[in-house]
Amino acid sequence: MATRATSGAGGPRRRDRLIREREHDTYKSRGKLPDPTVCPECEAVFRRGRWRWGTAAFDAPRTMCPACRRVADRYPAGYVEVRGRLLDARRDEILHLIQNIEAREKSNHPLKRIIETEEGEDGIVVTTTDMHLARNIGQALRRACQGTVNYEYTKEGNVLRVTWEG
Repeated sequence: MATRATSGAGGPRRRDRLIREREHDTYKSRGKLPDPTVCPECEAVFRRGRWRWGTAAFDAPRTMCPACRRVADRYPAGYVEVRGRLLDARRDEILHLIQNIEAREKSNHPLKRIIETEEGEDGIVVTTTDMHLARNIGQALRRACQGTVNYEYTKEGNVLRVTWEG
């Protein structure tokens, strides 16, 4: 006769209790930051659980925000590849559109920034500190210039690759 493993309460022991991390992002804070905390690089303020633009006391604690850490480490959360014949004809317009999307997003969300814009013969590659910014750039290109957009998330779910071709 087979024996059953039991817990102290007499019921069967559960082995499915191992909680696995669904998303691992080394740039998220491990603990709660003091309120307010100021980023020494960009002067964003961590207040009431999120980073915002604003002011804080001169002697407020200083910690680099996740966006500034990503920029310093050159570790993007989003990639936007722009290529195709339409890019050749409207390169300046497309670059301005990308810059305007970043400016609009960054005005409300300090963690949404462009790390770098690389222009090459094949096209343009834009790296971002936030995958939502990459997605919004792809959507804006689709609305403004048509073409096709492809969104590819990594298995971990913390990096997005957007490809627009027009």
